Parts: sequence; structure tokens; C-alpha cells
Amino acid sequence: MSQPPPTLLKISHLEVRYGDLIGVADVSLEVPQGSVVALLGSNGAGKTTTLNAIAGIVPVSKGEVNFAGENIAGQPAYAIVRKGLALSPEGWRLFTQQSVENNLLLGATPLADRKRIPDLLDRVYGVFPRLKERRLQQAGTMSGGERQMLAVGRALMSEPRLLLLDEPSLGLAPAIVDTMYDSFAALHKAGQTILLAEQSVDLALEAADHAYVLQVGRTVLEGPAKAMLDNPDVQRIYLGVE
Repeated sequence: MSQPPPTLLKISHLEVRYGDLIGVADVSLEVPQGSVVALLGSNGAGKTTTLNAIAGIVPVSKGEVNFAGENIAGQPAYAIVRKGLALSPEGWRLFTQQSVENNLLLGATPLADRKRIPDLLDRVYGVFPRLKERRLQQAGTMSGGERQMLAVGRALMSEPRLLLLDEPSLGLAPAIVDTMYDSFAALHKAGQTILLAEQSVDLALEAADHAYVLQVGRTVLEGPAKAMLDNPDVQRIYLGVE
């Protein structure tokens, strides 16, 4: 029998507080190397906070964030991205006055080996040909779908071992979403490990190998994505899908 892939990310009893407010109360999950794992839940369930805590953007109050065998909880974002973990955030956060290519090059800032940049640009342009066509265009003049592609492409420029995607389908037209998810499938096939936070349940479950469901900042359910996709009770009770 073949050995299961090693666990790249393991979160144990994560808690995030904003003063007296609890953003995440108790989240635990694992992401095996080479897999796509979906993080599901309604708006306000704690998905974005969980990803931001993993990436070092918000402080961890309790629990462990173990990445490649090291507890990275409490480390700053710039140190975490250098370890091979990159976040494509909800709302893009692009440098709108800069060109597409300059935004991508900024994503490569953490790289120790600058000679890798041309190959990584080629990789991003291969995944998102639209960005190559628009590479000299100012990012602020692009459509929502193109900005989402750019946000993901910028994250890929740091050559991450783990790519975190926060609500990549939010506010996009269905045809653009399909294109995005085709790109994620191609990345997965090429070996990219992905943790995907998503409100669009069916989309995420079709893309993922395994899924976790959050409710009010807690992990309440986990299992193979296919089983969740085929179980109407799971979707109705935990995810509010009729």
C-alpha cells in the first residue's frame, strides 16, 4: 500500500481574539501535501480570520499552526511567506496604480533566489494567459475577474508550498468563476497544495479532496469532499443549502 502524503499544515485548537471579541473560537484542520482542502461556512463563520491567522496577518491567541513541522503561530507575515506559505486575500489588495507585471514582481519579494523570477512569471502567465495580455495595464483598470487572477498570480510568485485562497469566487460572474476553478484544477494537477475558503459550497466541494465546515468560529464537521457533496443533510444542516 502506498503511504499517505505527509501533512503540510496542521492547525490545533486555533483561537483568535480581537480584544473581547472572539473571531475564531476553536478551529482544527489538516492539509496533506499535494491536496486541495476546502474550508466552508457561511459569512461570519471564521474562514477569513482562520486564513489570516495562518498567514500571520492577525495574531493567534491560543493553539498551534504547524507548517512543515514548525509551529509558526505568532510569527510575522513576512517571515511566514518566506517559509513557503502565500495568501491570496479576499478583496485582492492590489497596488492599483501599478501595472499587472509590477504587482506580480512585488509578489516575488520574499524569494531568496531572484533568478527564479522569469520562470515564475512564465508559470503565472501560463496559468492565467489574460494576465500576459494585460501585463502593462494598470491593475486598477482591470475587471473584477482579472483582479482576482492577478491576486492569485501574485501569491504564486513567491513559489509557495501552500497557497491559501480566500473567497476567490466572491462577486464574480459565473463564466469567470469557472475559468478560475479550471486554473485551480491545473495548479492542483501540477502538485500545488491549496487551502480554499469559499462560500460557494458546490464549487469548493467539487474542487477539493477533503473539507472542513466552520460554524461561529468552530470546526463542526469534516470529511471527504465527495461525501459532503453527495449528502443533502450535510449541506442543509451545516451549510444552509436548500
